[in-house]
Amino acid sequence: VTNGGKTTLAEKLKNMLPNCDIISQDDFFKPESEVETDERGFKLYDVLDALYMDEMVTSIRNWIKSPASSGVVTEEPQNTCDNVKNVYILIVEGFLLYNYEPLNELWNRRYFLTLPYEECKRRRSTRVYQPADTPGYFDGHVWPMYLKYKNELEENASMEVDYLDGTKSQEELLSYVYSDIIEELNKLRE
Repeated sequence: VTNGGKTTLAEKLKNMLPNCDIISQDDFFKPESEVETDERGFKLYDVLDALYMDEMVTSIRNWIKSPASSGVVTEEPQNTCDNVKNVYILIVEGFLLYNYEPLNELWNRRYFLTLPYEECKRRRSTRVYQPADTPGYFDGHVWPMYLKYKNELEENASMEVDYLDGTKSQEELLSYVYSDIIEELNKLRE
């Protein structure tokens, strides 16, 4: 969900996990001139066609092939567990990751932050976007697209996704996801 805390959570995890890097879907938006406009005049940013998804997949695959040469910081963060020091971790954060089939074979874990409508709209109203949200954009495009993609995800029974309540504190979400990642790393090492 927009303004759910994805980037904040990813950055905090990066600071806690060894050999960790982030790829953000926001870095793959097409320029405004290439983003379609609907009949209401809304720029359709909350759809896969507004992003260079092939480039994103290529970036992720390149990182997987050679994480050490990606510029990942190999300094040891605080609070790290000894058994994960030689493992590289890539966090991919974005809002349309699980609805793009070429990415789905790459995930070890999937997290999906949710927010209720009123909280999401309140948070969105405090952010400044370029280009700026036009009047009615949240209700006319952003929220309906979130619901559409979330419903698609929920209907895909074969995909294991951990839904997280974005109204919980940052510390609570961080603690939960960090513990889950450490558990996953331990399973991979066995």
